Amino acid sequence: MDDILAATEHLAALPYVDPKQIYLGGHSTGGTLVMLVGETTDRYRGIISLGPVAAAEQYGGQFVYCDPNDESEMRLRSPMHWLHCVESPMYVLEGASGNWDGAIELMADANGNPKIEFFRVPGHDHFSVIAPLVEVIADEIVGGKIKLNRQSLLNLR
Repeated sequence: MDDILAATEHLAALPYVDPKQIYLGGHSTGGTLVMLVGETTDRYRGIISLGPVAAAEQYGGQFVYCDPNDESEMRLRSPMHWLHCVESPMYVLEGASGNWDGAIELMADANGNPKIEFFRVPGHDHFSVIAPLVEVIADEIVGGKIKLNRQSLLNLR
């Protein structure tokens, strides 16, 4: 997370970047990571997480760079425990037949934070959802605001 925050500050210092217009996005493990970053700072105009896990345990002990038997270490790496900390708008999306079955529902059910929206995208899986979503989100960012809703996602190509 420190590397992402440092990269953000470097980007914000560039003369052609508006530091108040920086969005953060990631897919799969990157989606999990951007959620964790978004749970620690209000630095971003918005956070887009595609296909994250809700809890580090969903990796099944693989790809977890801590002791998977240490509950406190796993909790720190599990976005669902920190949803209440999110202060920037956050959009969490997954294809309806995604990799982490139930992750979106698990977090949506646990969420009480109005800054976070969860979407299952019909007709897509963990990977096929990326390109069409990036097109829609990029256009909305250029337009000045992300306006995702269930209806707009129904007809995603």
